Formats: sequence, C-alpha cells, structure tokens
Amino acid sequence: MVLLDRLVTILGTYGTRLVGPRPTADTVLRGVAVHDPAAPEPEEADVLLAVGVQDPLLAVELAERSRALAVVVRTAREDAADPHGEAADRARSGGIALLVVDPAVSWGQAAGVVYGLVLEGGETEAGRGPADLPALADTIAARVGGPVTIEDPGLRVLAYSDRQTEADRARWDTILGRRVPEAVQHHLERTGVVAHLASSAEPVFLPPEPALGLGGRTAAAVRVGREFLGSVWAACEGPLDEERSVSLAEGARTVALHLLRTRVSADLERQVESDLVSRLLEGAMDPTEAAGRLGLAATQHRVVALQAHTPDERHSATLMTFERATTGFGWSRPGRSTVFGSTVYTVLPCGADPAPAREWVAQTTRSLPGHVVVNAGIGAPADLAGLSASRREADESLTLHASRPGRAAVAYDESWDEVLVHRLRMASASGRRPADGPVAELTRHDAAHGTHHTRTLHAWLRAQGDPNRAAEELGVHPNTVRHRMRRMAEVTPLGLDRPRMRLALAIALEANAPGEEGP
Repeated sequence: MVLLDRLVTILGTYGTRLVGPRPTADTVLRGVAVHDPAAPEPEEADVLLAVGVQDPLLAVELAERSRALAVVVRTAREDAADPHGEAADRARSGGIALLVVDPAVSWGQAAGVVYGLVLEGGETEAGRGPADLPALADTIAARVGGPVTIEDPGLRVLAYSDRQTEADRARWDTILGRRVPEAVQHHLERTGVVAHLASSAEPVFLPPEPALGLGGRTAAAVRVGREFLGSVWAACEGPLDEERSVSLAEGARTVALHLLRTRVSADLERQVESDLVSRLLEGAMDPTEAAGRLGLAATQHRVVALQAHTPDERHSATLMTFERATTGFGWSRPGRSTVFGSTVYTVLPCGADPAPAREWVAQTTRSLPGHVVVNAGIGAPADLAGLSASRREADESLTLHASRPGRAAVAYDESWDEVLVHRLRMASASGRRPADGPVAELTRHDAAHGTHHTRTLHAWLRAQGDPNRAAEELGVHPNTVRHRMRRMAEVTPLGLDRPRMRLALAIALEANAPGEEGP
C-alpha cells in the first residue's frame, strides 16, 4: 500500500512524466494489474501497467474498464505526454493519473518500481528489506563460472559471491577494504573501463595486470534507463564466451531491479519514519506510541536541526543531507529524522553531554560533498514528551550557528545566553529601533564626533561597573573609562543608579550595537 502521489514522485525520478494534474495527496493504492490482450476484460486494480499498448488514449480507456486510479504506459510517441492531448483530457475527466514512461526505461524496471512500492510498502514499514543481494551474486557466479562482486558507481563493494578462494590479490584487497584499491581504480580509468561502464551496457573484459595483483575479469554495467547504478565483476582468465557473457548481462539487469527495489524500500522506510517524527515533534502523537513505532528508548533525547546548501542551490543539499541521516535499514541508525522545508530534524538519544550529538553532526557532514555548507543546532536534552521544546531550541541554536560559521554546532543548553542575545538582535533588526533614548543619543554622538561612548558603556555594563575590568576589555587606562563615563553623562541622562535602566541599556546595546570597533 502506498499513496498515489508517492508513486508519481518516485517514478518521476526515473524519467516518467505525469500527464495532467497531480493527484490528491491522500489517494491510496493497494493493487497492480498488467494488461493482458488475451483476456476478455482487464483485471481490476488501482494501477494498470499498459504493457504493449502504444496508444495512450487506448491505455486510458483500458484503465477506465479496469477501474484504475493510475495507468502506466511506455511509448515513443511524441504526443504521448501532451497535457492538452485527447488522452490527457480523457484521463483528467475520468480522474485517472496518466504516467508516461521514458522509452530508455524498460518495462521490467518500471514494473519493478511499481510492484515494489504498491505491494511491498507494508513489509518495508515493518522493517523488512528486499531480497538478498549476496545470494544474487552467488547465482551470477554460478552461471558465469567465476567469483563475482557487485559494486556501486564509486567502486565500493555492495555484495560478493562465495568461491572467492579462487580470487586474485586485488579481489581480496577489494573485499577486505570494501572498495577497489586506489591503484586498481587508476588502472581502470587509464584503460577506459570506467568510461565504458558509464556509457555502455555491453560487458567489457579487463586483461590481467600482474604488477597490481590483478587477474582477468569481465564487468557489466548495472543501469536503469540512463542512470548508472554500479557494475558486476566476474573473475575470468580470458573473455567470456557468448553464453556466459549473456548470463553476466542478464545478471546485471537483475541487479538493477534489485537496487531499484532496495531504493524504493529505503524511500518508503524514510517516508514512514519522517511522518512519525514530524508528528512527534509537533506534539500531535502520543510519545509512547511514537517510541514504540520508531524504536526509541525511554531515555533523554536531543533534537538536532541541520540546514545544508551549496553556493548555487539549497534544496538538493537538504535532500542529500536527509538521505545521509536516514541511510540504513531497520534500527541500525542512532537517530530518527524528518524534513520540514529546508531543515532536517533528527531525534538522537543524548543526555546531558552534547558531545555525541556533535559527533553525529560531524559524521553526517563528512559524508557530504566538500562544497556543501552545513549549519547545525542542538536542542537541550528532553524526554519524549518534551521534544517539541527541544526542536524550538534546536531551531534557535541553528540560527545562531548560521550567523557564526566556522564554529562547532551550537548546543542550546551550553549557549542559551548567546541564543537569547541573538534573538534580541534578530527582533531588533526586524522591528523599529527607538529613535530616542540614551543609546540612540550616544550612537549619534559617536557618529558625529568620533567618540567611543557606546562601546565604553557596553564594556562598563558587562564589567558590572568595574572600570578596571572595562578598561582591560577596551585596552585603555581605567581613568580613560572614568573620563568617558563622565562625558557621556553630559550628552544624555543615563540613570545608571537604577537597576531597570542598567538592564534596558544592556539589552539595547546588545541588540542594536554589537560590533563597534576601536578603543
């Protein structure tokens, strides 16, 4: 079971276009049917896969007969995605979502996504993942007659088969290090293998290179449409014969389907988690129920707020951060995350010491590309019922961190005074500042006469009236401080004998004049 809006979003990442208006957010899908031209009537289901149908209008008609809420059609017709065409009009009038698949994406791949979303949503919600990738590696190895590794686009090992006792030294280093050694990576780039895998689906043979401990092997790209997802590598003494080469290519296509389903399952898990965390932070869900469904212990937690952006774009970096924060199936991750606008919120088990939260922020930041700028705020520790307050504290800490880049993530309970002052400054900047009063008068006098009255008064108040401490902060003689205090009393009445006036002056100076320069 999945929402139709979610299906549209996920299919859209693989080149599928929605023709017509976006469906309502609460439309639920529970079944999938495949068009069977031999059947007298189409099978009823929420989603119809119009396999073999080239005419989008016919696909919509079949969907009507199937009582489907969405129909998926794969066609090379240029008018298929015309939002003003006859097919789009009929789909719109019938309340059917018409989804046109990019011809570069095969029906098998498109169907894998749809079935994974609609039929496996409940399983993923319960923490179950898709089929076993190492078992798939074993199957491919048996068919091609040599040990196999499955690697991602960065040549990191996703799975490997058995029979690795026959492997060469480079293969052992790859498995033990969980990625292809750097020297071998350079060799693959020099020989053009990396470029071939990125652009072609045909298997490529790499001859042995004894100096690198590298035996012969054949690789096939794992691809979904135009997207390169990784590669399958089979150890072999020479080029594979036609039968084994076909088996390797078929295996790569099966791996592509598996990775698609893995991605879909992970995305569904993220969706469920995000919805639960969002409701918990908004106080719209019973904390005990949320803890049970999210796997949170009944201990203190902190809310961490992250904002990431690149020089040119913010939203892609936010989504990348959310993906990093939610990587991993089941309960292997310490935190639970959601996204509000451009902010990623993560609930982390963390008590009085904010160091574990800071370390989590550092690890998440290190996993992002170097050009991504990350700001972070950490709320004070709270029980599950108090996480709404911790989230507000994280927001304010995040705002402070963004104003002072280069420092460690700000923890509210350590920096609440700085947060309060920054809040006052922000409120002052967004509102109307007093045109009269002692601070305004002194500021105008400083501008007109080159004096340093406001900075001196600020230091004197911070020193609680001690001219020696104020002078040390300003880098001047204590008598200079005393002289300035007498002179500024001639400019405007200060009322320093009244506690409320001293407090008001301190707030006004912090909020309105935090950055004066000079002694």
